[in-house]
Amino acid sequence: MTRLLALLALFVMLAGCAGQGSRNEARDPRQVRAELLRLIPASVVDRQGWADDIQAAFSAQSLAPTRENLCATLAVTEQESTYQVDPAVPGLGKIARKEIDRRAAAVHVPGFLVDAALGLKSPTGKSYAERLAAVRTEKQLSAIFDDFIGMVPLGARLFAGFNPVHTAGPMQVSIEFAAAHAQDYPYPVEGSIRHEVFTRRGGMYFGIAHLLGYPADYPRPLYRFADFNAGWYASRNAAFQAALSRLSGVKLALDGDLVIHGSNALGQTEKAVRSLGGRLGMSESAIRRDLLKGDGAAFADSDLYEQVFALAERQAGKSLPRAILPGITLQSPKITRNLTTAWFAQRVDERWKRCMAR
Repeated sequence: MTRLLALLALFVMLAGCAGQGSRNEARDPRQVRAELLRLIPASVVDRQGWADDIQAAFSAQSLAPTRENLCATLAVTEQESTYQVDPAVPGLGKIARKEIDRRAAAVHVPGFLVDAALGLKSPTGKSYAERLAAVRTEKQLSAIFDDFIGMVPLGARLFAGFNPVHTAGPMQVSIEFAAAHAQDYPYPVEGSIRHEVFTRRGGMYFGIAHLLGYPADYPRPLYRFADFNAGWYASRNAAFQAALSRLSGVKLALDGDLVIHGSNALGQTEKAVRSLGGRLGMSESAIRRDLLKGDGAAFADSDLYEQVFALAERQAGKSLPRAILPGITLQSPKITRNLTTAWFAQRVDERWKRCMAR
């Protein structure tokens, strides 16, 4: 009888665990929003609106709204914008004018013509120069460039198909990334995807997609945060480059870029692989084929990836990490300090840990 009761208790416990797991996989949206309200700092304006947009983004993309994933989203948002939909950028007007002058010089347009174009009145009634001097946010700057391109002939010559604002919204997601992943966007598009990224709902949707919308078998979220800054699988690819450098003796930039995209030229990583010659037993075309998988999950299952790690670990006499922080210095007109991808990832990771403990 005692044994029977024990078995029944075990069955009830396992059934309860299975049920709990099922509920975690398909949580009630109200539960997700309630948890977000507990996790979002009390100082944030319109916490309910933030919770609604984040929960909707998770649901639309069929992403698991676990505490880890919710905190990852909030940590990146806090780091990038402190929960501001269109954060102000100090000195943005000067940054924009410098970019205009640089672009003009690149296409051999004299400075006095640029001054004349900026002196013209824009659709708001103010001159473009006046609007640039007063600009505070990237949304405002993007709108100025859109007007400038559409209204001024010189603007079309200087900036046709070009807008210096490449990231936007509360998670500072790439506008190019958003445009490439807009096919399942659940909201009506007002104007363009660029405009949607400047909204809270659009900025969070595409930011969450960039942060969590790909499979990555990382031991810590730290490396996903690095990928958010450097590109999908940058941390995995940097670890591959580190193993390759150890094996080949070639010093490599551990930046996660395995090939030079848009070119047939050989990058340093590909040259290092080819230098291994017959040790890999792979042709140059096979090497190239596998390296081109570096932007996706399939690279980790490729012959090249497996062989390089196997040889490098045999040489080292120990296991080597499958993820490291990429060695990238951040480059942007908005950045005035010497910052790196590792710095970004570590700052976000600190915020994530605080969120998890909240």
